[in-house]
Amino acid sequence: MTPTRILVVGAGHVGLYVALRLSRKLRAGEAEVMVVDPQPHMTYQPFLPEAAAGNISPRHSVVPLRRELRKCTILAGAVTKVEHSRKVATVQPLSGPPREVPYDHIVVAPGSVSRTLPIPGLREHAIGFKTIGEAIYLRNHVLERLDIAAVTEDPAVRSRALTFVVVGAGYAGVEALAEMEDMARDALRYYPELKASDMHWVLVEATQRILPEVGQEMGAYTVEQLLKRDIDVRLGTRLESCVDNLVKLSDGAEFYADTIVWTAGVKAHPLVNATDLPRNARGAITCEPTLRIVDDGKVVEGAWSAGDCAAVPDLTAAAGEMCSPSAQHAVRQARRLADNVVATLRAKPIRQYRYKHVGSVASLGLHKGVARLFGVNIKGLSAWFLHRTYHLSRIPSLNRKVRVVIDWTLALFFKREVVSLGELQDPFVPIQEATKQ
Repeated sequence: MTPTRILVVGAGHVGLYVALRLSRKLRAGEAEVMVVDPQPHMTYQPFLPEAAAGNISPRHSVVPLRRELRKCTILAGAVTKVEHSRKVATVQPLSGPPREVPYDHIVVAPGSVSRTLPIPGLREHAIGFKTIGEAIYLRNHVLERLDIAAVTEDPAVRSRALTFVVVGAGYAGVEALAEMEDMARDALRYYPELKASDMHWVLVEATQRILPEVGQEMGAYTVEQLLKRDIDVRLGTRLESCVDNLVKLSDGAEFYADTIVWTAGVKAHPLVNATDLPRNARGAITCEPTLRIVDDGKVVEGAWSAGDCAAVPDLTAAAGEMCSPSAQHAVRQARRLADNVVATLRAKPIRQYRYKHVGSVASLGLHKGVARLFGVNIKGLSAWFLHRTYHLSRIPSLNRKVRVVIDWTLALFFKREVVSLGELQDPFVPIQEATKQ
């Protein structure tokens, strides 16, 4: 008899934690858990700023799927279509023709992608900050700008190289800017030709608030700290164009910048539009508090979802409010979802997801941070320590935790590496040069 197949689409925060919990809770032969993702790892996104800044090794901010999910079947590929009416998903492997994968239960958790706007030049000149590849690229790119600025005699080239723009003042934007500015400032000790005042770091935010998750008071404190570091904070300002790296802002400012980082929000993964599952006006899959997918109040049997791509009612908030797209919710939703799938297989009652935020933490660079826990504001070194402690506890597997702690411990005794491995950006150039006639 063929065991029940649970297909997990995506191996992000939700997908990995669902698969981990299912593999631990299911009895031998009770069900097959199959995980589909084009990447061989889960990226722990809260560690991307530290990986980009060189505080931890980039490899230690990702969790290898085949190592952690040994009881699961791993398919390296992308789900391109879900026909739940037939209970079949179409998977495009990394190589070869697509294949159809039948299932009994499906967990749709592809996560989110960057939410972009039709801004001229954005596609050609901006980089996001959601993947480990983007983090590594940004690190190499910023350090390479220092090298360019140090050798040029053209003031315009130097100014352009040393101007760094981050659009979006949520967690990703603020932490990326703060960590990268810290790294670049540290690196200047090896560049006698440059000084900190030569750099121009710009944070662009369309609203009047920064880090809204930590509250207004801590948001104002964050602005104060960034201004003390001579970071140009522009609230209530939009990026209107960046054609040919000429940044044009809605407040009338215009300047050239070699580095433009886009972190202005996320949207549900495009995969959800390639399914026959119900979605709301924002394009998120509609769910009930048990994490089962619902269509106009009616449960869609065998279909589950959670995380950034799902609209899950927040039972601790006002009626109609949905859970925010945060790692706190994603990890906890994953556990409840996995438990409910197991309960369903065993014909037992399932439970609703309910979680009230205890607070938020954010890093502002090495030894600096802000936090709001249980209504209490915390800042400086204490908040930074809480930020590291919390995320160390959240990253899956003892292996990753130990490696991250070792990285942090070594950083206490040795200065961080500030060298650009530029050939990673285009590894074919050396052989191309060598084979020129």
